[in-house]
Amino acid sequence: MEIVVAGRHTEVLPKYRAFVEQKLAKVEQLAPRAQRIDVLVSHEVNPRQADSSERVELTVIDKGPVIRAEACADDRYAALDLALAKLLERLRRTRDRRKDHRNHTPLTPVDVRPPEPEPPAAEDAPQGDGSVTEHMLGDSPVLIREKLHEAQPMTIDDALYEMELVGHDFFLFVDAETAQPSVAYRRRGWSYGVIKLDTPVAVPAVAR
Repeated sequence: MEIVVAGRHTEVLPKYRAFVEQKLAKVEQLAPRAQRIDVLVSHEVNPRQADSSERVELTVIDKGPVIRAEACADDRYAALDLALAKLLERLRRTRDRRKDHRNHTPLTPVDVRPPEPEPPAAEDAPQGDGSVTEHMLGDSPVLIREKLHEAQPMTIDDALYEMELVGHDFFLFVDAETAQPSVAYRRRGWSYGVIKLDTPVAVPAVAR
């Protein structure tokens, strides 16, 4: 399993890289098929955010769903511990779900992270799925960042499940029953909502 460590607005020293590799050895026990783990370490220079100045994002690239976790702290070692605890819990949920759905064809999630104000340089950022393009909106200073992903249709239940795995508040997918582009989103508590477009698209049948 490959571990790719990158820094944004900060330098990642060899000592910390070795610490990350040691900690992430636990991941392989829960995700033996994982191909790669992307680790992004970033630093917030705003002194008002000193308590959360260090952020660590973990992304597990597997043959199944993409699983993410992130955490902030005043120390990057503590941030890694917090993010890893979230990641291991999500990996356990994935393992348990696979046990209950051994005959279910895994679906590919759509990772729709909000655009970042300052995208890292290509050589510094971990590489994920999907192509990314950027362009200006007409003559305005507004920068549009677009991501294109390949995805199979899925049920609302699968969409909510995979939204939880990547830790997002919303999730873009194609409904397997209606063939409509849809967005699942988190409401207060354990309440969720789904918005669908009234223009169905042609999609292949989902294997049952």
